[in-house]
Amino acid sequence: MFPGTALGVLLGNLAYTGMARCLAAKTERDDATAMPLGLDAPTSIGMALLVLGPAFTGFRQQGLEADAAAIATWQLGMAALMVMGGFKLLLPFDLLMVVGGINVSESARAAGDDYRTRDVLLVEALSTLAAGLCGGVAQTTPYIGLPAYKHMGARNGYTLLTGLFVGIGGMLGIIAGLVQWLPLAVLAPIIVYVGLDITTQAFHETPRRHAMAVALALLPAIAYLLNIKLGNPAWIAPAQFAGLFAASDAHGFSDLATITTLGNGFIITAMLWAAVLVAMIEARTRAAAGILLLAAALSLFGFIHSVDPGGGIYLPWDVQELPRAILWQFSGAYAALALLLGLLTLQKE
Repeated sequence: MFPGTALGVLLGNLAYTGMARCLAAKTERDDATAMPLGLDAPTSIGMALLVLGPAFTGFRQQGLEADAAAIATWQLGMAALMVMGGFKLLLPFDLLMVVGGINVSESARAAGDDYRTRDVLLVEALSTLAAGLCGGVAQTTPYIGLPAYKHMGARNGYTLLTGLFVGIGGMLGIIAGLVQWLPLAVLAPIIVYVGLDITTQAFHETPRRHAMAVALALLPAIAYLLNIKLGNPAWIAPAQFAGLFAASDAHGFSDLATITTLGNGFIITAMLWAAVLVAMIEARTRAAAGILLLAAALSLFGFIHSVDPGGGIYLPWDVQELPRAILWQFSGAYAALALLLGLLTLQKE
């Protein structure tokens, strides 16, 4: 772990510990649980595969020695992280992380800890900037495990201990060795428990008539989980992946292309799908049509359903061949459904 990344985790957890103590004092409660903060897995994977890896290869092709290319790649990663942190502060371009932070804040609020969303996002941005400034290449983010930790009796001390352990241990090189030593069977049950707890919360805190929308919102996340596994070069070689992605049959695009495109931008997709279904359940057909038009626009630029296997955004007129066909099919489907709902609204009137 780069020392700067460890420092970002340390500072972020200390800030969230302070916020929890302030909330406990303000509400005169002793059960306020601190917001957990760690490294953002999707962007860390994307940084490694789409930024650092290609950059190192490019520097080597330019004639740099391995050590010099590694240092240049590291500096590029630091600059990228600073940009990501700055965007969180100034502009909502880092859309997935901003939306994720809002979701985490709402999950904490539903569990009884009402943190200001602005403060949660501000800590996320500043800790990412601190990490990049001090040499880190992976951004920090709050994650959605607060309800699970609250049920286990955690309050505000666990983030303090986590921040100190990860921060100091990462700077001393202890964490890297510990991660290699701990078997997956030790870590997996914690992740499974947190996942089950937040899924239960989603159904429990949602009106019963909207339960179908919660279930629908799980599908893009499942698709992205498959993306992570299928996109692993250890499972499928990149050349074979590209071939399977481009393959088609009598039924249209390949299953791999469909799953990959469906999973890209899954956080925003899940929110839009759930919002559309809730609007339809509540007989707010015009609102549902408007959300579908928004989804059509976002899919054109790759904010959702990106046809780039890596999940990148783009201008629709720059996309060619098969990805272009997939792009227009997804966007057109949203637009067609919005039109249908609009016509139904006119008929109802």
